[in-house]
Amino acid sequence: MSEIFKGSFTQQEPIPEEGIEAAVAVMRSGRLHRYNTAAGELAETALLEQEFAAQVGAKYCLAVASGGYAMATALRAVGVKPGDKVLTNAFTLAPVPGSIAAVGAVPVFVGVTDQLVIDLDDLAAKGGQADVLLLSHMRGHLADMDALMAICDGAGVTVIEDCAHTMGASWNGVASGTQGKVGCYSCQTYKHVNSGEGGLFVTDDAEVAARAVILSGSYMMYEKHLAGPPAEAFAQIRYETPNISGRMDNLRAAILRPQLRKLDQQRDRWNERYYAVEAGLRDTPGLTVIERPAAEVIVGSSIQFLLQGWSSEAVEDVLARCLARGVELKWFGGAEPVGFTSRYDSWRYVDAPRMPESDAVLAGIVDMRVPLTFSLQDCQLIARIIKAEVSAVYQSA
Repeated sequence: MSEIFKGSFTQQEPIPEEGIEAAVAVMRSGRLHRYNTAAGELAETALLEQEFAAQVGAKYCLAVASGGYAMATALRAVGVKPGDKVLTNAFTLAPVPGSIAAVGAVPVFVGVTDQLVIDLDDLAAKGGQADVLLLSHMRGHLADMDALMAICDGAGVTVIEDCAHTMGASWNGVASGTQGKVGCYSCQTYKHVNSGEGGLFVTDDAEVAARAVILSGSYMMYEKHLAGPPAEAFAQIRYETPNISGRMDNLRAAILRPQLRKLDQQRDRWNERYYAVEAGLRDTPGLTVIERPAAEVIVGSSIQFLLQGWSSEAVEDVLARCLARGVELKWFGGAEPVGFTSRYDSWRYVDAPRMPESDAVLAGIVDMRVPLTFSLQDCQLIARIIKAEVSAVYQSA
């Protein structure tokens, strides 16, 4: 009889008890708003910002309502205006081009390689079309950041990093989110720390940080930010920057602080599971494993593989057969967006030319969440199921 997986691909671990206790204390205080502090009291949100800045090695940090809000704020803070063009990945999730559209700018898509990272040759070719790159580290895959920054620095392109899938990751020992001008992180339930929704914004640029703080809705209470820039950075900015409120509250910050302290430990647990699935998928006929560079420290909260050159019908057959055995796979090659798997040709508010080489890669990308509620035995079972079903369909083609 065929093996069946009976676990849930959407079940997260519970919030740590320390976070629950801190959240209850905030609720009992009634002081959920980040600027509503008693004399001598430090807000949970301000402490979260201070701790995360130190954790990644950034000068300044701002806690906001979501990762998407962090990206739109970053674009505004570096000077993107309506009508400007902004480079971004063809392989990403909808909030990335959505944040560009939110500020009235126009996405210019850059291709994806079969390593699932931004195509650096295409980036170099398109570098003259825009002054900003909103770089998505999609599904946790880091491009060669040294080469990418050299291209962008040479072309005068400011880099904003979307680190929704790379909180806790690094390239050549440098924390993801700290090589560009701004790093943006998500704290949504399916990311590496869980406050339901939430985001973090880091930068070493005092002027950019000051604009972001005002944009987020600080009014004139910016001096309450422990990880904010000095007061003089706000001297003119406070008069000319609009308030587009998107603050994080103390309740979410209280939940997040204990999780961030455990991030390295959680990364190691995710990677054990990721590499258990990867090992089980190796040498599967018709399936290509994504090799990860030695310079990259990953956070394996999801895994991707390629069914290169497969027909749509064959891929859909694999997905259906795996689902019948309890394994939920997502596919980025479908003609229509499904769930979170939209792609550049789904976003019809953008007039984007076809990208045949990227289309060929996108057509084969299969994606799977790897929650920490899976045991290593679960991961091995899941890999056996995928291997068996991919092999069966491939051999019958």
